Amino acid sequence: MALGYVRPARESDAEEIARIQSTTWRTAYDKIVPSQVLAGMDEAWLAEQWRQACVAPPSPAHRVFVAIEQVESDASVKRVVGFAAVGPGEDDEAGAGAVTELLVEPRFARRGHGSRLLSAMVEQLREHDLTTVYAWVFPRDAAALNFYKSAGWAPEGTRRTLDMDGTEVPQLRLHVDLTEAPGPVSEMS
Repeated sequence: MALGYVRPARESDAEEIARIQSTTWRTAYDKIVPSQVLAGMDEAWLAEQWRQACVAPPSPAHRVFVAIEQVESDASVKRVVGFAAVGPGEDDEAGAGAVTELLVEPRFARRGHGSRLLSAMVEQLREHDLTTVYAWVFPRDAAALNFYKSAGWAPEGTRRTLDMDGTEVPQLRLHVDLTEAPGPVSEMS
């Protein structure tokens, strides 16, 4: 594991979150998401959305976290290497929370940042008395599927299809019971 920690995101993190999101999507989803969607990602627009999520979340249960890695040769140098967003689930699902994004920049993968982000999100949801949490993943995203499954999450059988610029892209919903989940046990790749 790398020297690192997770903290709540700040307004000043918005540009870096947007950069990580576009970089990671373009790398991890290049065979899943249509190329025109990936090419059209607007980092300035994304940064503004993340800025608003940090400074004016829709509810107290909503939170954006960032993973920070310290440079081993110089502990004063720290960089944002991943982020995650969490909040209550859809309106009709009492007691449920939802992971809306969990990304670690590929060059910083497998260093424990994903596990730390997942732990922070689980704690956030438990603090708001939510008892289950779910995340939507692309079935072809083996790294995300393996990461969540190794942390005790399981598919629940619910699927959806996103329309991404005229291309149908399937997603699978994973979930975990927060009253039984011990927390993450692996690193995100």
